[in-house]
Amino acid sequence: MHLRYEIYESPVAPLLLVTDDGRALRALDFADHEARMRRLLREHYGEFVLKPGRAPVTVVRQIDAYFDGVFGALDEIRIATGGTSFQRSVWKAVRAIGPGAVKTYGQIARQLGREKASRAVGAANGANPIAIVVPCHRVIGASGALTGYAGGLERKRWLLEHEGHLSRLAAGASA
Repeated sequence: MHLRYEIYESPVAPLLLVTDDGRALRALDFADHEARMRRLLREHYGEFVLKPGRAPVTVVRQIDAYFDGVFGALDEIRIATGGTSFQRSVWKAVRAIGPGAVKTYGQIARQLGREKASRAVGAANGANPIAIVVPCHRVIGASGALTGYAGGLERKRWLLEHEGHLSRLAAGASA
């Protein structure tokens, strides 16, 4: 598999955008987590070649729009992932979480008909190769705590604040 990557300067941190020859997004991770991204690519695809190259203009435009506050723009990005069928079902459920909303691991497990699989959902969420576009930052602990984000909890907090979730939560608490 031949993949290319571009470094995208986002407001939260530099990102690595990895695309394939078919113009699909295969991975998106924080640039300082490149080793994790490469490990996930190996786990999902086996052997691959990763070289510098431009991401498709449409992908960059949609990510620009997201950071400009057009959160639904990410829905327009064509993605392709490896992973197990369970992982892909978790990522599909995560991608369906609307901007500014959150779900718990348990809610996703129940949605998938596997109510006792919260930990498995957490593991699949942690193996998500396409951060932000498959918005694993929108998955929280049962207590409402911001838990388990490979990019770091401060970045998770930043993304949720950017989408307005944390400000709505604070407004509800003070009402």
